[in-house]
Amino acid sequence: MAHRAPATNRALKTGALVVAVDTGDPARPIEPELAELEALAAASGANIAGRIVQKRAKVDAATLVGSGKALEIAQEAEKLRAGLVLVLNELRPRQRKNLEKIIPLPIVDRTMLILDVFARHARSREGKLQVELAQLRYRQSNLIGAGADLSRLGGGIGTRGPGETKLEVDRRSIQARISVLNKQLEEVRRQRTTRRGNDGREPLAALVGYTNAGKTSLLNRLARSKAFVADQPFATLDPTVRRVWFGEGRYVRIVDTVGFITDLPKDLLNAFRATLEELDEANVLVHVVDASNPDWPRQMTAVEETLGTLHLESKRCVVAFNKCDAVEEIPHRGESLAVSARTGAGISELKAAIESAVAQ
Repeated sequence: MAHRAPATNRALKTGALVVAVDTGDPARPIEPELAELEALAAASGANIAGRIVQKRAKVDAATLVGSGKALEIAQEAEKLRAGLVLVLNELRPRQRKNLEKIIPLPIVDRTMLILDVFARHARSREGKLQVELAQLRYRQSNLIGAGADLSRLGGGIGTRGPGETKLEVDRRSIQARISVLNKQLEEVRRQRTTRRGNDGREPLAALVGYTNAGKTSLLNRLARSKAFVADQPFATLDPTVRRVWFGEGRYVRIVDTVGFITDLPKDLLNAFRATLEELDEANVLVHVVDASNPDWPRQMTAVEETLGTLHLESKRCVVAFNKCDAVEEIPHRGESLAVSARTGAGISELKAAIESAVAQ
């Protein structure tokens, strides 16, 4: 068995090798998802050293890519001096274990990468609790954190956490920590319910949408505020509420929520239930879609599927195609609106649609 150097921040500087298996599913073209994975990697501080995409009818049950391809990946990683392997496909514990026998590097799949991005961006106590809970649940369900797995992953992508940074604990310790986090999040939930009771006189509109669709920029435009904006996935984790003037004596509270993504990890969705309760309380949802992204139909479907998982598919919804200043042909879906958070185009029409929906 090859010697395994611990993953430190040095691994990030030498770059990451991206690996994916393309099964040719026409409903899931590989290129947009690879671009998304690389954007997540950049948001987590990694540099992309190279990319290997294998076309096959189905993934290999033992190693995802097959033992021969795994050896080729190990050789390419060594050639590129990569310090990390990022895998687009979801890895099962057996596949991960077998790959680690061939590839002497930390192996991080898409879910681990998303968890890492969330860990980087968590600011509030609630956000940190939720991210740590999601990381623990993921490691518990995938047997990561038992034995030497995490000692090999050291301190790089996939192991960063706002709570415990090295989760070298056994299953009982993980479960004990999960119980503590659940109790703390329950207290947060009670406090949030109390606050909602105090300010529930004014209607609430919730901005939802795919990550990086421009929800926070739209909130800033509507409320003339300066909430933090970054051109990267999951820059917003904590719900931000602003009171927006709609006319004499008329106000609507607008809440910006965490962005969604295709196949949002179940552990993250469960951990963020407390935050997503804002959506239950909303009088109307504003589905913000990035009109400038050619992959917007898939992103829109992913958001609708997530809303269905949260049992919000029947909630009144206004669809707003944002970033319309950046496209020649504006997309359209039903009674959707075209807006630009950057220029302010379409904002008055959006406010009118929100007010109409709230009145109904």
